[in-house]
Amino acid sequence: MSTFRTEFNTRLHKNTISHSTQILTIGSCFADSIGNQLRGNKFHALANPFGTTYNPLSIHKLIQMACHNQVPSPETYLVNEDIHSNYDFHSSLSALSRQELEKKLIEIIGGVHHFISQCDFLFITYGTSWIYTRKDNQELVANCHKQPSSLFSKSLLSQKTIEESFQEMYADIRKLNPTIQIILTLSPVRHLKDTIELNSVSKSIVRTACYSFSESNENVDYFPAYEIMMDDLRDYRFYAADMIHPSSEAEEYIWTKFSESYFSPETRTLLKEWQTVKKMMEHKAFHPSSPSHQKFLKDIRAKLEALQPKLDVNEELKNYL
Repeated sequence: MSTFRTEFNTRLHKNTISHSTQILTIGSCFADSIGNQLRGNKFHALANPFGTTYNPLSIHKLIQMACHNQVPSPETYLVNEDIHSNYDFHSSLSALSRQELEKKLIEIIGGVHHFISQCDFLFITYGTSWIYTRKDNQELVANCHKQPSSLFSKSLLSQKTIEESFQEMYADIRKLNPTIQIILTLSPVRHLKDTIELNSVSKSIVRTACYSFSESNENVDYFPAYEIMMDDLRDYRFYAADMIHPSSEAEEYIWTKFSESYFSPETRTLLKEWQTVKKMMEHKAFHPSSPSHQKFLKDIRAKLEALQPKLDVNEELKNYL
């Protein structure tokens, strides 16, 4: 037996990502992980601008809101302990007044509308099929904002409902940007508050829906982050201390597999060059004024200047004048 693990074998997608590609990530905290990796490696990425969102219907609603440059409806706002929030958005998007929050959300929606109209890839990460609806008006919420559980009803989405919602969102986004490519993924984070059994039920519904989306819609692909975590990295040493979230090593491994799936050989070569310079810049000198370190700084500047025609390193160059 030559191997002792089930390793995920990548395939290069027909539509690849380069450093000139514009990418929007949205959804669960894994959308933050991928988005931050993209930004940290000099890709043009807008990372999860609406904050963490888990269920498909809320994610689709936010995308459609951006497509139409639509302002949130008045009944979605709430105030708790002098903090103003909105049921459609993450708690990180809050303010000390209703007016301040409205202005903030309008600016974000407008910015995403502009970005999504010209971006090349939309990366969506779904987290769960469980949803919460308000009992007072039966409206779905993306975030309960620590309100009493008695105010909400919890239910499980059906595959049919998710698929219908996706098709509506897909039609809207294709009207705004006909050439956009969509990458779907299922968050590798398990929602154990729903119990292990019901987390599996929830994930399986979303995963089946993703399969349907990618099979029936052009320009839609699925990246198996969840499968890589569950099968390829099938060991608790790849989890963080909470035993739920992927460790930094696991996130880096999934990022590597993502790179192999969507980055051309030329992009991966450029990425390695940037990572080499990035590690050099992270070096801490014991004797900053020494001749050897001054030469080291000049070497960094030379490498940055060599990358400048291909990557935006203007901010980094300012530190090596």
